[in-house]
Amino acid sequence: MHFGALQPSFEVPCIRTFGRHEPWCHGGWHCTSCKSTCGADVPLPLETAEPYRRADLTLLHNPFPTTNRLNSQSLADQWFHTPSVKHSTTVPATVVLGAQWGDEGKGKAIDQLAPLSTWAVRFQGGNNAGHTIVVGDTTLKLHQIPSGVTSKECNLVLGDGMVIDPWVLDEELSRWESLTGEKPEGDRLFISERASVILPFHKYYDSADKVVGTTGRGIGPAYRDRIERVGIRFTDIEEILSDQTMIDETVTRMNKQLETVGYNKDITASELSSELQWILDRFGHAIKPTGLMVDLALRNGETVLLEGAQGALLDIDQGTYPFVTSSVVGRANATHGAGIHPGHITECFGITKAYCTRVGNGPFPSELSLEEGPGQHMAQVGHEFGTTTGRPRRTGWLDIVALKDAHRVSGYTGLVVTKLDVLGGLDEIKICIGYELDGKPITHFPTRASDVERCVAVYETHPGFPALADEDWISMAESSRKEGTGYDAMPDEVRNIVDRIEVLSGIPVVSVGVGPDRRASIAKVGGPFDIEWDEATF
Repeated sequence: MHFGALQPSFEVPCIRTFGRHEPWCHGGWHCTSCKSTCGADVPLPLETAEPYRRADLTLLHNPFPTTNRLNSQSLADQWFHTPSVKHSTTVPATVVLGAQWGDEGKGKAIDQLAPLSTWAVRFQGGNNAGHTIVVGDTTLKLHQIPSGVTSKECNLVLGDGMVIDPWVLDEELSRWESLTGEKPEGDRLFISERASVILPFHKYYDSADKVVGTTGRGIGPAYRDRIERVGIRFTDIEEILSDQTMIDETVTRMNKQLETVGYNKDITASELSSELQWILDRFGHAIKPTGLMVDLALRNGETVLLEGAQGALLDIDQGTYPFVTSSVVGRANATHGAGIHPGHITECFGITKAYCTRVGNGPFPSELSLEEGPGQHMAQVGHEFGTTTGRPRRTGWLDIVALKDAHRVSGYTGLVVTKLDVLGGLDEIKICIGYELDGKPITHFPTRASDVERCVAVYETHPGFPALADEDWISMAESSRKEGTGYDAMPDEVRNIVDRIEVLSGIPVVSVGVGPDRRASIAKVGGPFDIEWDEATF
């Protein structure tokens, strides 16, 4: 990026309008485009003895501290130096991750934390994710838009590590505009210029899968193109459109790949050019260097929520390979996929249901029958159908072995247990505490999917508890907050399950979901979720 010559005019980029074709902030620390003073995180010229100036910042930016002064380094060093806020005033990033096979209820947890955050960042995956948020009478089903969208002061980022379907994003944004009247793209929703584009080609190719049971959304093929270094990133679109040779070479490669999987369709150069031009016209104003923006927000003391998709057991490296997704879903990729360093993270919340579900093919040691008994109960009462695909989810008892394996990789600082209310009405509740593999007891999660398939779950059994209406669970949750009783508001049979999950997993349970509504959560007293949830209206 061109910063110009080292001149007294001292031009600096603006965090909000950071782009090749947009205005720059100039010496008065005032952006001519967004009217903010967001360039204030750049040092003053050497000859200026003043400290950093406090400014009237927009809601997007926090005031820069007035205590930092320049040291006597060279002008060139100062130019490329990005000063930091004092460590004591910097609010680090929080990560929310799925701790099972996905569909754990991450959207609700993120929605609850978003009012405390100024940025929500998706860092991997694409529209194979499905996050459901229930706010009052409104149910939102999100696939690419971060779940922080319900908080109007929260900025949204589709991060570097994502593969993004622009047409699905357009549909989601249209639904959001119909619901709220807001068009957040380019204002508070930004697409990373480093993110990869999912094209119709990727979905054609993905439709040939007959083994893994993918969502068919083109996620895997898009990641494959990235690894093979032939994929198209959002930052590449303009350059490719200006080079017909690149268009022709890309089309030739795509058609050869489709032929290898028996897909009977050819892509033309005009089709690809038209698709790329539409993306640029529709989203060009929202494509930004989001890693720089999030980094600057953290340096200025803002709060960042890193939002994971899928779940730990679907991780490409650590999951039940090959029945996995195409990206790294754990804590290690949260900051990398957002374009910041891992030192920012201090909280990492794992989300787990009080039982287990899985969509698609692959081993599932604690699986139950969907035709009868507790498995059928979980599916029907829990409405266990995929948000993205609509496929029925397989159900089973909570698997502590799998949960501890997820914890080993991501190091959860707190556990959010969701859908505990669904177990109401069962005579007994089981928890898987180990396996038998070929007749031998084991307490670790095997690496080979074929070994996991042969595992027989070993359970401990607890008394069940009566079913309650949604309104009763919400009343219990609201009472726990108003009276400050936390988990003591639960009946003993319910509290015993929560306590046992905490002991068996070795992870402190910080919140328990007892219904789909934002308010239907009971938080540990003094914990990160121990706040009042507003009932938002749209």
